[in-house]
Amino acid sequence: MSLQYISDDSGNHTAVIIPINEWNEITAKHEDIKTLLQESVVKSGPKKKPSEFAGILNKELAKQMIVDIEKDRGEWERRF
Repeated sequence: MSLQYISDDSGNHTAVIIPINEWNEITAKHEDIKTLLQESVVKSGPKKKPSEFAGILNKELAKQMIVDIEKDRGEWERRF
């Protein structure tokens, strides 16, 4: 199997890339993997467009979030 490893800056493996042909062979042999994949899709739910989130927050909460972000940004800049 020709795997490719993804590493972080420290050289620690953080992910693996499996060629699609080999992945298809694995999932064909092991039905339980297909079940896990289907469950993960169901858990993540349907994908939403960013525009679907418009108007979810009330204006007062949105204003408070902006104030908090600006405060945090100021604290961050002072540290450096």
